[in-house]
Amino acid sequence: MTEKTSCTGRHAFHGLTPDVIITQAEKALGMRCTNLCRPLNSYINRVYELEFADRSGLVIKFYRPGRWSKSALLDEHSFLLELAAMEIPVIAPLKMADGGTLGQYGKILFACFPKCGGRSYDEYSEDQWLELGRLIGRVHAVGATHLPQDRITMAPGHSTQAQVDSLLAGGLIPAEMRPQFAELTTSLIKEISPLFESTRMIRIHGDCHFSNLIYRPDQSFFIIDFDDMAVGPPVQDFWMLLPGLMQDSLLEIDLFLEGYETFMQFDHRSLRLIEPLRAMRYIHYIAWCAHQFNEDGESRVAPNFGSRDYWQQEMGDLADQLERIRKAPQLSGNM
Repeated sequence: MTEKTSCTGRHAFHGLTPDVIITQAEKALGMRCTNLCRPLNSYINRVYELEFADRSGLVIKFYRPGRWSKSALLDEHSFLLELAAMEIPVIAPLKMADGGTLGQYGKILFACFPKCGGRSYDEYSEDQWLELGRLIGRVHAVGATHLPQDRITMAPGHSTQAQVDSLLAGGLIPAEMRPQFAELTTSLIKEISPLFESTRMIRIHGDCHFSNLIYRPDQSFFIIDFDDMAVGPPVQDFWMLLPGLMQDSLLEIDLFLEGYETFMQFDHRSLRLIEPLRAMRYIHYIAWCAHQFNEDGESRVAPNFGSRDYWQQEMGDLADQLERIRKAPQLSGNM
C-alpha cells in the first residue's frame, strides 16, 4: 500500500450523502441510477452499492484522501484492465464518460465497478488448489510484463523498514519498550534481507487471502480487491492461503504450483520466503493498526491495541517467528 503522510481522520468523507453519491456516479458514467444507495463494509474507504435504471448493479468506491496517490490508484486500475483484457476473472473499473477510470469529488477520488457477487471458501479441494494455481499464474504472467509507477516494494529493506520507522516515530510504543522493539525488528530485517536479494519482483496482488477470492457458480474463482497491489515476490500471493506452516502444507503447495506453472514459471527456492513474509505480515498489520488509530484518534482494530500487554504479545510473536526462521531447514532442488 502506498501511504501518504497527510491524514484526514474520521471526517474525510463528510458530505457523502446518498444524493451526492448517486449524482457523482451518474455524472461520471453518464447513466441514470435508481435511488438505491446501500453502504458496504469497508474500513479504509467508503463503498456503496448502487443500481442503474435498468436494474443492473454497480459499486462505487470513494478512496480515503491521503492514503493513495492518484498515480498509485491508476497503477491498480491499469493492472485490472490488463488482466480483464486477457479474460482473467477480476473486477475491473468501469470506464467513465471522459474515458478514464477515476472520478473526483472535492479531494476524494472515486471509481465505479460492476457488481459481482460470490462466496468465499476457507478450505479448498484438490481440484480447487489446481484452479487457484492457474488463476494466480495467469495474474502473475501479466504482472511480470512491466512494473507500476507508484507502488511499494514488498521487501524487508523497503516496506518493512518503512513500517518499523513509522512505528518507532509514532509514539504508540511505550518509551521503555522501544529499544527492545527496535532491536528485535533490526535483527529480523538483517536476518531475512539476504533471502530476497536474488528474488524476482513483479506486480502482485499483495493481499491474497481467502476473503479476496470469491467463487461464482459456473464461473469459478474471481480475485478481488487490488488495493494493496505491490511489487513483490510471487510467493506472497499464495502463502496466506495455505492451511498451515509450509511443512504441513506440502500437498497444497504441490497442487497449487502444478496449476501455476501451466502459465508461469515459479522459482521453487522462493518458498523459503514464506516464513519471512509471515513475519513481515505481523509488522505490516501492527503498522496498519497504528495508522488507523493515529488517523482518527479512536479506532482500535486489535484487542488492547497500544497497551503494554499488546506490545509484549506482538514482540513475543515476532521473537518466536524470528526463531522459527533461524531454525528453518535449507531448501534445495524442488523442495
